[in-house]
Amino acid sequence: MIQTPAQTAITVAMLAIGTMATRFLPFLFFPKGKKIPPYLQYLGRVLPYAVIGLLVVYCLKDVSLAAYPHGAPEAIALVVTGALHLWRRNTLLSLGAGTAAYMLLVQYIF
Repeated sequence: MIQTPAQTAITVAMLAIGTMATRFLPFLFFPKGKKIPPYLQYLGRVLPYAVIGLLVVYCLKDVSLAAYPHGAPEAIALVVTGALHLWRRNTLLSLGAGTAAYMLLVQYIF
């Protein structure tokens, strides 16, 4: 289906409004000096780990250990990511290097 320029503009505007709302609403609901509820503080502590765990499961869900390359690129990339994170404690570095390692492995080696 081909969109008209008006439909494209409306779509972009709605996406911008939605993105801005998710960024600005917390500041409206919890202005400086207002105490954040304990439940939201708890979610702020545990959700990042839950999201990373969910992403790992999602990335590995279709890996077949029975067929070539038997999950080797994924396993190597996981080891690279984990080792770099334990060594440097830099999330961006470890995720970027793990992704780069995986892509190099699947493009040039396996």
